[in-house]
Amino acid sequence: MADLIDRAAHALQARRTFGLSPASLGLAAADWWTHLLASPGKRMELSSEAARMAASYGNYLTQALAHHRGEPDPACCVQAEDRDRRFVHPDWQRFPFNLLQQAFLLQQQWWQQATTGVRGVSRHHEQVVSFAARQMLDALAPNNLPATNPEVLDLTLQSGGVNLLKGFNIWRDDLQRMVSGAPPAGSEDFVPGRQVALTPGKVVMRNRLVELIQYEPSTAAVHPEPVLIVPAWIMKYYILDLSPHNSLVRYLVDQGHTVFMISWRNPTGEDRDLGMHDYLELGPLAALDAVQRIRPHAQVHGAGYCLGGTLLSLAAAALGARGDRRLATLTLLASQVDFSEPGELSLFIDESQVSFLEDMMWAQGYLDTTQMAGAFQMLRSYDLISSRVTREYLMGQRRPPNDLMAWNADATRMPYRMHSEYLRGMYLNNDLAEGRWRVDGQAVSVENAPQPWFVVGTETDHVAPWRSVYKIHLLAHSDIDFVLTSGGHNAGIVSEPGHAGRHYRWARRAAGQPYLGPEHWLTQADAEQGSWWPRWSHWLAAHSSAPVAPPRMGLPGSSPLGDAPGSYVLQR
Repeated sequence: MADLIDRAAHALQARRTFGLSPASLGLAAADWWTHLLASPGKRMELSSEAARMAASYGNYLTQALAHHRGEPDPACCVQAEDRDRRFVHPDWQRFPFNLLQQAFLLQQQWWQQATTGVRGVSRHHEQVVSFAARQMLDALAPNNLPATNPEVLDLTLQSGGVNLLKGFNIWRDDLQRMVSGAPPAGSEDFVPGRQVALTPGKVVMRNRLVELIQYEPSTAAVHPEPVLIVPAWIMKYYILDLSPHNSLVRYLVDQGHTVFMISWRNPTGEDRDLGMHDYLELGPLAALDAVQRIRPHAQVHGAGYCLGGTLLSLAAAALGARGDRRLATLTLLASQVDFSEPGELSLFIDESQVSFLEDMMWAQGYLDTTQMAGAFQMLRSYDLISSRVTREYLMGQRRPPNDLMAWNADATRMPYRMHSEYLRGMYLNNDLAEGRWRVDGQAVSVENAPQPWFVVGTETDHVAPWRSVYKIHLLAHSDIDFVLTSGGHNAGIVSEPGHAGRHYRWARRAAGQPYLGPEHWLTQADAEQGSWWPRWSHWLAAHSSAPVAPPRMGLPGSSPLGDAPGSYVLQR
C-alpha cells in the first residue's frame, strides 16, 4: 500500500513537472552549493572574475557611448560560441543592443565558470547544474523579448506591428494543437504512403509489435544477401524512407539490394508489460526468421538506426552466443552499444530521475511522445526553442514544413516495462557493454558477434555522440569500418548523394589491430566530400555474393498482407 501511494503521488507530480524529477534537480543543486560554500578559493576566483568582467564591461560601455558613426565598432568583451547564432545579425552591434548582448554573454560565461570546476561535486551533478543555469539564462536572453531584439523592432516598425499579430496567431495555433493533441502545422502535407514512405513494397509479416516490409526490386538482378533494417522504436521508420530524393531505402534498392524494414507498432496502455525481451524476439529475431523463409540459405545484412542499432547489437550478441551465423554483417547508424559516456541525455538519467519516470509510466502504462519531446528540445534549446520564439512568435514567420520536420513530430509511445528495462539496463548499468545483459538466462556480449561492422557516427549528434558510438572499437573484435559524417543525429543519416555541403571521414580497423582513441582516429581517417551512402552500398556489395534473380514477394505459401507503408506506421 505504501508503495502504491508513493507511486501515485510521484505520477501526479510528474504531470506538473513534465517528467523531470524535482529530487534529482534538488540533489544536484545541493551538491554544487554545499561544495561551493566549502571552497573559499573558488568563491574568491569567482569574485575576482566578476570584478574583471565588470571592469571589462565598463570599458566597453564607455567606448560604446563615445562611439561615432563611421568609426570601427569597439572591441567586444566576449565572443559568443560558434554554435550560438542568436547574435550574428549586424543589428546586434548597434547601440544599445550591443550592450545588451555583451552583458548577457558575460553573465553566461560567469555562470559557466561558477557551475563547473567546484571540487567535490560529482560529474553528473555538475552537468545538471550547469545545464539548468544555461536553460534559465537562455529563457532571459535579449533575443527572446521584442523590446530588446533589434531585428524584431525593425520589422515591427516596417510592418506596423503585423509581424506580432501573425506571431500571436502562430502561437495560438500551436497552443490549440498542443492541447488537442493534433500534429504540428504542415505535418498533414507529409502523410506516409502519400508524400513520404513511397518506395514500393509489401507488408509480408505482422505480429503484435512489428510489421515487416519487403521492398520491390528496381533492378533485374539483386545481391542474394538481403538487408534487414531495424529502426528506432521511439520514432516511425520512414526517417529512412522520406521523400523519393532522400530515401535511403530507395537508394539501396536502386543499387541492387533487397531491403526489408521493420515498422514498429505504436503501443498503448494495454502493452505496458512488453519488455526488452519482447522487443528482441518479436522485432529483429522474428523479422530475421521471416527474411530467411523468403530467401532461404542466404545470410542477412543487419542494419540498425539509433535504438534499433542497440537492439540489433543485442540480437547479434545473443545469436553469436548460440553459434547462429545467419547475419552476414552488422551496420550501426548513430547507435550506442557502450553507454558509459552517452552525452547530454545522461542529464535526465540517474536513479532519482529513472524512478520518477517509472512511476509516471506505471500510472499510464507508457511514456508519451510529448513527455519525451521536452527533454530533446531542451538539449537543443538554441535550435528548437530560442530560434523558434524569435522567428515564429516575434517575427511572424512560420518555417515552411519539410519531410524531416514532419517525421520528427510523428513520435511513438514506449511501454512502461520496456523503457524501464532499457533505461536501467543500458544507461544506468551499461549491462550490454559490460557483459551482464541476459537473454534466455544467458549473459551475452558483443564480443560474440564475429561479423564485420560498418558504424556511422555524426559530428553534432546530441542523442548518440560520435565518441560514444566510437566505443564499438572497444567491444567488437572483428573488422570495423567507422564513418564520421557531417550533420546531426537525423540529418547526418539522411545524407543523400548530391546534398550540398556533406562530407565525412572514414577508416578501417582490421581485426587484431591496436585500438586508436577517437582524437587519434580523427588525424588518421581519410576525408571525403559528399554522401557516405555510396561507401556503405559498396561495402555491402563487397560482403555479398554475385547478383541473382530477385526473390519472391512475401512468405512462401501466403500472400502479402498489404502494400507498404502498412498500418502500424499510421497509428497515432
